[in-house]
Amino acid sequence: MAFSSGNESGGPMAEINVTPLVDVMLVLLIIFMITAPLMSHKVQVELPEANLDTRDQLAPEVPPITLAITQDGKVFWNDEPVTTQLLESRLSVEAQKTPQPQINVRGDKTTKYRTVREVVDIAQKQGMRKVGFVAIKDRSN
Repeated sequence: MAFSSGNESGGPMAEINVTPLVDVMLVLLIIFMITAPLMSHKVQVELPEANLDTRDQLAPEVPPITLAITQDGKVFWNDEPVTTQLLESRLSVEAQKTPQPQINVRGDKTTKYRTVREVVDIAQKQGMRKVGFVAIKDRSN
């Protein structure tokens, strides 16, 4: 509320100061003038509709392959011990399949990172595209 200094009665002024209101309205007008052309698309494209029910029928579910690596560097293919040459040959066979199975790498807590990296490099060199890591959630919370 504003007080008048030149008024004889000395009471509060009853008129609203509209200058801040006009400033806000002009800023909003400029914002809408700039953003309104961006909201309309010039090229009309009819987008396809996704149907997730038929996707399951087209591609059969492929079970993932688990590669476990122990502390001493031994590699296990789905709990079966394998050598580096056998691992390379099996991965090259799996890379040719459609769809490719996912590779889940499980490393022991004390396994050296170099050993895990070597196994992942072998998988990628053989053409495997889906290589992931398995970890246990920390239960300290």
